[in-house]
Amino acid sequence: MNLERQAETLNDLILINNDRVQGYQKAIDELQPEDAELRSVFQERVNQSSQFRNELVPEVSRTGEVVAEGTMVSGKIYRAWMEVKAFFSGNNRRAILESCELGEDAALRAYEEALNCENLTQEQRLKVIRHRAEIQISRDHIRSMRDALG
Repeated sequence: MNLERQAETLNDLILINNDRVQGYQKAIDELQPEDAELRSVFQERVNQSSQFRNELVPEVSRTGEVVAEGTMVSGKIYRAWMEVKAFFSGNNRRAILESCELGEDAALRAYEEALNCENLTQEQRLKVIRHRAEIQISRDHIRSMRDALG
């Protein structure tokens, strides 16, 4: 098994979870005081991503490779786009939810790519499958909240 490739795959997931933390934190910052429900939902996503990251870090450490820090370039682009969209849309709930949905789509793509990697152990693959399923639920919830706004 190629441990370097395994670590690279897992590090990509660590970075996408760091992106999720920062993206949802940015979304929280864009909310109005009356958006307590969204604030709670977004904080749950921050906590979820932190948990996922904490589960992946030991897996990378076991390979002997360095654990990734920071965010992905695509995450920085996503957050910049969210800032522009929030500015032009007046920080409305629908625009924020649309941006969050795009972020969840990016996370799902990263997890799909990881599942295509043949270098993951069975235990790692099961974690990735579980994380992906939870992110899919999150994305669907965000989408239903957005759709409810009309």
